Amino acid sequence: MMMRLVATVFGLAAALTVEPLSAAEFGSDAKTNAEIAKKLNIPVYFTLPDTARLELPKSINTSDKLVDFHHPDAKGGNYGLRIVMAKRGGFGQRMAKSGLIQTGDILLSFRPEWAGGGAYPNIQMGISHAGTAFTRSGEIRHVDNPLNAEFNGSGLNGSFDSSDYRELKFIHVIRPRDLSNAQRANIDQWAARFLDNAGKIYPQDIEFNSDYNAPKYPSDKSLTFVKKVGAAGLLQHPPKQALFCSEFAWSLLSLRNCDPGSSSAAFKATRVPSCISPIMTPLSATGDYPRRQWRIDTIGLADGPLAIIRGLKRPKAETDQLVAQVFTEDPAVLKKMSSGHQQLAKSLSPEFGKLRSYYDAVASGGITGTVLGSIKETLINLSVPDNYSPTSYLINTMLPANGRHRQMDYVATIMFE
Repeated sequence: MMMRLVATVFGLAAALTVEPLSAAEFGSDAKTNAEIAKKLNIPVYFTLPDTARLELPKSINTSDKLVDFHHPDAKGGNYGLRIVMAKRGGFGQRMAKSGLIQTGDILLSFRPEWAGGGAYPNIQMGISHAGTAFTRSGEIRHVDNPLNAEFNGSGLNGSFDSSDYRELKFIHVIRPRDLSNAQRANIDQWAARFLDNAGKIYPQDIEFNSDYNAPKYPSDKSLTFVKKVGAAGLLQHPPKQALFCSEFAWSLLSLRNCDPGSSSAAFKATRVPSCISPIMTPLSATGDYPRRQWRIDTIGLADGPLAIIRGLKRPKAETDQLVAQVFTEDPAVLKKMSSGHQQLAKSLSPEFGKLRSYYDAVASGGITGTVLGSIKETLINLSVPDNYSPTSYLINTMLPANGRHRQMDYVATIMFE
């Protein structure tokens, strides 16, 4: 009894020591910008154009330092990141109160140390994993596949205290557009069910798929696999399926119109429930936007660095140098990736030659570059399935703010101190 009392007292003391929130704004100065640039040590094509950003209130209720980082190699161009310099203590509470992370946000594990590793880590823009944010007990939490302690914490409560999140230093926050309060309430319920019942779901009904190049969507556009995710969350024990992290996030968010408290019968029926709706159109390997930059254009899984390089509008020699940098491999950096990502990089290596030709053609510009880029784009898309890789959510934000296919906005990048 005494031990419980002591634990309670210390728990209350810890809760009371959370820093008080105050009004803060994203700002920048030369010294801070240089410090952030040194800590990140990333190429300019790991950043985003300002048009990717969600419009935020000028003043934000947080004690964390907010920095508007401009990449020095952008040379005056509007390319950088919004940095939230956050302490780990009380993180979920502060994010909930500030609104910097909200239910339904996609949390992308960002690893600057991947920069310069070669085509695969560079085209992924340093992104290794995707989780989904939700709100519980007044704080932001997360749910990730694998639904295990390594990713969701020893108590499986998604409090950013798992071994994976403890060693992670940077998180990109991406927000799906137009989520309603009702949809967020549904997401909160689904996420809580997956964590509360993780031991009954993982790996019996849902297991982890380390092959990020094998999405369910291309062969199952009816979204039966999303129905099975929902059925697993309702403990209906559907046939087992393997999902990679961003595929689970996509499926969870595609359940946003389904109330888990009242839709059990729909998930037992033969048909896919009508409440299931894709959160984002899966991306093809390449799109039209880097070539044309029109409002109606699409953007592809491999287009991130290319879209940045084209947007910089540098002289040909500098453009060619940046393209070459994307495809220059450093084996020491590749070893920093997980075994799953290393295997995928190896399996995709035959495509990188075609992709380099595509980058060269589009980066050259002009009519010739547009025609050649279009031809190479078609050839690449025939060999790579449409996908919702972790990086795809970030890449979607690179489309014009009023673009027909824009479905995501970039909020900020958490940098744990």
